[in-house]
Amino acid sequence: MNRYLRLALCSVAALMASAQTLPPTYINQTKFNSGQDVVPSFDGWLRNPDGTFTMVFGYMNRNYQEEPVIPAGPDNKIEPGPVDQAQPTYFLARRHAWVFQVKVPADWGQKELVWTITAHGRTEKAYATLQMEEEIIPRLFMSRGSLSPGQDDPNQPPTISIEPVSSAIAGNAVTLTALVTDDGLPKPHVPKPRPAIEPGTVQTNAAPTRRSGLSVSWYEYRGPAKVTFDSTDPMRVGTPGEPITGGKAVTTARFSQPGTYVLRATANDGALSKEAEVTVTVTRQD
Repeated sequence: MNRYLRLALCSVAALMASAQTLPPTYINQTKFNSGQDVVPSFDGWLRNPDGTFTMVFGYMNRNYQEEPVIPAGPDNKIEPGPVDQAQPTYFLARRHAWVFQVKVPADWGQKELVWTITAHGRTEKAYATLQMEEEIIPRLFMSRGSLSPGQDDPNQPPTISIEPVSSAIAGNAVTLTALVTDDGLPKPHVPKPRPAIEPGTVQTNAAPTRRSGLSVSWYEYRGPAKVTFDSTDPMRVGTPGEPITGGKAVTTARFSQPGTYVLRATANDGALSKEAEVTVTVTRQD
């Protein structure tokens, strides 16, 4: 047998043997619905007008279904400073970037801000520093990572606020109302007419439909248990391409356990988004 072929076969055999000895969590192609950890991420920092800085974090929940509850404390902490600095305690499945921010003073210098999460016996950390290559601008996360067409774009993000919730009882439906406005930009995309298809041929290059117009979606940010929303799909508000004033997006939510919850609503005009949050105190049913 050719010497190089023998070496190649030996290498393949060694790789196969090592793959068999690794835990399945180390194999990228393996998907897990539950039992995996949550990995915090440092997603950049912002320069504030007053000379201070803002560290921006996200996370990767490695589970495809499980959404762990990790209260602020030894297993979910920010250092230095108070362990609870408004970080999420309810972790949605998979990757979520630019989720929360921590402001640091102007004299922060070369210090590190560390977010530590322990889940299913495994501890992960994110280290935030003011490295120049990590600086970002707010438009980056308002556009979910897309800077096109840039800062000169006349489109402005929508505005959103959430009406306060006066009371909530575990197990009962609670009405949530988001108030939104938008400038009507970007205008809806007008698709070009498709050329006629000759008989006997098949059209295979159809482009996906681009979403336009203002929509609102809801998610849980903090809380002791899962919140069930009437719908997690984006709700359309107003007419695409038309300015919106006094728009409303209404949904209902049910809380399975008493406690303090933080819910967020995201208004997205198809290019830029803004978020608002509301704190809901849920009491036990008599």
